[in-house]
Amino acid sequence: MDRGMVGSASRGRLNVEVRREGASAIVRPAGELDHHTAELLREPLEACAEEAGTRVIVDCSELAFCDSTGLNVLLGARLKAEAVGGAIHLAAMQPVVARVFEITGAEAVFTVHDTVDAALVG
Repeated sequence: MDRGMVGSASRGRLNVEVRREGASAIVRPAGELDHHTAELLREPLEACAEEAGTRVIVDCSELAFCDSTGLNVLLGARLKAEAVGGAIHLAAMQPVVARVFEITGAEAVFTVHDTVDAALVG
């Protein structure tokens, strides 16, 4: 399997890493995703989402917080991915982040997996 690191970026409260595994891109935001840090995730996430047919997995295992701005980044990337035959999958969501998706109803528009490994095969 191709497990090459594609890149990473950090701005205080949020670190974002992107790596490839086969035909999938795995984007791992770690920290707090909010109005002040959303752009740090938006750029690499949308770059992956715009690649035709790519399955983008957002590894939420280290995401400690997500507000409405962060949610909008994920929703926007989902639309871009679907427009080119790809998809955004969420994996390993922490309860505090999962609650935001539950309250807003956004959980209904994403495929959510318990682990990144499950997202890679499912």
